[in-house]
Amino acid sequence: MVREKVRVSTRTLQWKCVESRVDSKRLYYGRFILSPLKKGQADTIGIAMRRVLLGELEGTCITRAKFDKIPHEYSTIVGIQESVHEILMNLKEIVLRSNLYGTRDASICVKGPGYVTAEDIILPPSVVIIDNTQHIANLTEPINLCIGLQIERNRGYCIKRLQNFQDGSYPIDAVFMPVRNANHSIHSYLNGNEKHEILFLEIWTNGSLTPKEALYEASRNLIDLFIPFLHAEEENFNLERNQHKVTLPLFTLKNILAKLRKNKKEIELKSFFIDQLELPPRIYNCLKRSNIHTLLDLLNTSQEDLMKIEHFRVEDVKLILNILEIEKHFAEI
Repeated sequence: MVREKVRVSTRTLQWKCVESRVDSKRLYYGRFILSPLKKGQADTIGIAMRRVLLGELEGTCITRAKFDKIPHEYSTIVGIQESVHEILMNLKEIVLRSNLYGTRDASICVKGPGYVTAEDIILPPSVVIIDNTQHIANLTEPINLCIGLQIERNRGYCIKRLQNFQDGSYPIDAVFMPVRNANHSIHSYLNGNEKHEILFLEIWTNGSLTPKEALYEASRNLIDLFIPFLHAEEENFNLERNQHKVTLPLFTLKNILAKLRKNKKEIELKSFFIDQLELPPRIYNCLKRSNIHTLLDLLNTSQEDLMKIEHFRVEDVKLILNILEIEKHFAEI
């Protein structure tokens, strides 16, 4: 555990981590301060940050499991102590960390007797298990247990749909939220005749993010939500100026895609995420909201479709084309 003395500065707005500890592999705690704030500002920031921390941050979960020859969710399997339902509940508790988008496949294939834990899950390279000791099942006889898994990155809480699953595939309620809890409190003090405030933020995470990482992600997400208002006047001006004339570079997305395919790079494009393109945050978030997650997704999107994305501008398309042209040259080397 790390504790630091709180210092109040009256010169510039500052933040600081005053306490940090790891209670377990799946429970991290951090306490932060922001000061000096004017009266009322601490509550405004605290409420907004808490809502974003609890509702906007993305996490990775197991969202589906497939068993062979299992008639229904409440079946029991000879040689396994837990029922299928109990195994699904244990899989729901597995904590994962990743930067993937979309869904990925994973699996479990073990032979008993023995305990099955999170360590037995065969994962794609981009996914990491936070606690390998998390229990899944207890095999009491020398039988084979094979489970196909689906992993997904998303935000919030997704409840499984009630359906008949005759193929042995069962959805799992997914708690994507990496922040378990977040609180804020306010300390007021007088600085001369002025009343100032210190904002205290407490964050508990499940281990897939540290509290400091969660604070950074929440701050970035909150800023991104307000960026359209900052550019509203500029975008109206650009729209009027460019409504009759739109000029783009001579090379196109299709040309670049053809070049890369010629060099047999399409398989690599599927695993090259737009996070690696060093795009400005506003452009990155616009693409992500339009379900463009990989370089292949981006190259398969026409320039006209890019221009239809909300808050997207001609200059943004030019910037993307310039970045992709650089990637094309690297692919040719």
